[in-house]
Amino acid sequence: MTETGTKRPGATERGTLDKAAAENFPVAPFFLPRDWRADLMAVYGFARLVDDIGDGDLAPGGADARLLGVSPEEAEDRLLLLDTFEADLNRVFDGTPHHPLLRRLQPTVRRRALSPEPFLGLIAANRQDQLVTRYETYDDLLAYCELSANPVGRLVLAVTGTSTPERVRLSDAICTALQIVEHLQDVAEDLGRDRIYLPAADMKRFHVQEADLAPKSAGASVRALVAYEAQRARELLNEGAPLVGSVHGRLKLLLAGFVAGGRAALHAIAAAEHDVLPGPPKPGKLRLLREVGVALRGEG
Repeated sequence: MTETGTKRPGATERGTLDKAAAENFPVAPFFLPRDWRADLMAVYGFARLVDDIGDGDLAPGGADARLLGVSPEEAEDRLLLLDTFEADLNRVFDGTPHHPLLRRLQPTVRRRALSPEPFLGLIAANRQDQLVTRYETYDDLLAYCELSANPVGRLVLAVTGTSTPERVRLSDAICTALQIVEHLQDVAEDLGRDRIYLPAADMKRFHVQEADLAPKSAGASVRALVAYEAQRARELLNEGAPLVGSVHGRLKLLLAGFVAGGRAALHAIAAAEHDVLPGPPKPGKLRLLREVGVALRGEG
């Protein structure tokens, strides 16, 4: 972003950063200070790219792999790509990274004194995705969310200079909830990747077999299971919602947007009668705005 002295993003960066518009929550909305927006987009670029590596969703042509120094033959090995990406992340803290999204991240890391741990957690989550495709219990899923989701909220607090132990606790609850909501929206897509984030113990309780997740429309047992997991996510959102009231100004509006995005998505799932198999139920803008107001008032 030229306004903060960084170069205008190239095509490789734009392809990743443009995905921010499709997220359930606002990434770096216009009302934030410019330096916050630049730093949050730099963090988002890292998080989105590591997810794309883990999901095999890198842009066609192999540009990202080449930027990391990986040959076309090796680029199909996601674990190798993640290892190489982690080595490039290390250069963010000590050296000059190769990938432009990591070069974009480096000034943010220095300006905000960010530690490697949240970034390493996101890489570890995607490494785990290559090795673990089923979760036996809800606690197992929560442990995965500790790696895959919670670092994002912690980075937001660090970038905005508002991190405290209590805010981190509340942020973790919100981020875990948002991850569970995303899993519920993407049951069919995840199954196509041979991944199931619905805990096996819960599937057994609701008499759901893996084959029940394959049809184009969900049966009663699957809908009951989705409703059960959605309620757990709502409870986590409510647990973390006091984070919104603990801050002021434009950050308060941003955090309200996170909570509202999760609640609006849950409303869309309920409006679809918990049938998530045809595709991700998406909330409308009016519902999202209504939920922002609820979060700002401390209701919910």
